[in-house]
Amino acid sequence: MPPYITEHLEDKERYQTVYSKELGSAAAPNCRFAFTKELLQRIKDKGVEEVFVTLHVGLGTFRPVSEAVVENHQMHSEFYTITPEAAEAINRAKAAGRRIVAVGTTSVRTLEAAGADGEIKPGGNWTKIFIYPGYKYRYVDALITNFHLPQSTLLMLVSAFASREIMLDTYKVAVQERYRFFSFGDAMFIR
Repeated sequence: MPPYITEHLEDKERYQTVYSKELGSAAAPNCRFAFTKELLQRIKDKGVEEVFVTLHVGLGTFRPVSEAVVENHQMHSEFYTITPEAAEAINRAKAAGRRIVAVGTTSVRTLEAAGADGEIKPGGNWTKIFIYPGYKYRYVDALITNFHLPQSTLLMLVSAFASREIMLDTYKVAVQERYRFFSFGDAMFIR
């Protein structure tokens, strides 16, 4: 449970996703709450290839950026793993010019860290990658994510993808339309 959720959950599985397999993360991948097994099947039926990567989210993900100069923010380390099959599928899709759509900021951070040398490498490694406006994405072409907390590294990652201005406008609409924010909130598609 992220630290901003203080309510006790009667159903401990409520804060899990259909992707839940590995122990070790400090939080569930929030945007994945929008996915059900039925929705995933509908996506597969359209010919979308599904590939899994794992990032063990640390509590630092929830630490707000308090530095006046964003580059001075110290990012926490998180461990990720990518199977050889997943790395091969991602590299094959990228080489064929297919779009890589990351589901969640954890997937973005994993793919961008693992592909730092030009192709996705299988295996496990630690990353301290900090993505903020000005970052040039290497692997991710589109992103499904939820609405993130102000001053968070996650909001900065999303702003690097779409631009700060677009994200500010998007959040204004979300507030006006009464979208749900944070862990159990609504998701958005950014391309």
